[in-house]
Amino acid sequence: MRVISGKNKGTKLYTLEGLNTRPTLDRVKESLFNIINFDIPDCTFLDLFAGSGSIGIEAASRGAKKVIMCEKAKDAVNIINKNLEKTKLTEQVKLYNKDFEDCINMLEEKVDIVYLDPPYKTDYAYKAAKLILERGLLKDSSIIILETDIEQIVEKQLEKLALEEYSKKKYGRAHLLFYKLKS
Repeated sequence: MRVISGKNKGTKLYTLEGLNTRPTLDRVKESLFNIINFDIPDCTFLDLFAGSGSIGIEAASRGAKKVIMCEKAKDAVNIINKNLEKTKLTEQVKLYNKDFEDCINMLEEKVDIVYLDPPYKTDYAYKAAKLILERGLLKDSSIIILETDIEQIVEKQLEKLALEEYSKKKYGRAHLLFYKLKS
């Protein structure tokens, strides 16, 4: 796994051992950032379920003003910290070792881009999006991006919220779903 573009382009990142975390494949990450590339500069980027930190670090490398990462697993937080030190992005990134709900509840600023990559086969995407909306953490132009392998179930859950899906991409087993506030 590596940083694809920006000031840290080509930097190899540390990854987690075992099956508890699924790193986003480089080809999925590259496609994702090609889609949102023009939204990244000067944005505030929220990466819940951060895993090794690859997505948030990519956003920071590409010019996000601020990246907020949330990861509950202590071993993952240790890897993220190693990756932040390696990329020298510790000033740009705020990392919380918390449950996603606790992290959302403590946020006080609105975010431009939310990236959700929760453990598959959970309802965490719905719970996170619902709580983000309830807390008023989105701007009118904000987007939520969700990585999942159960897109139809997640789409059905998110239909209940004040969000509309405006794009969907499939990369093997992974689906990227793009949402914005309903107009």
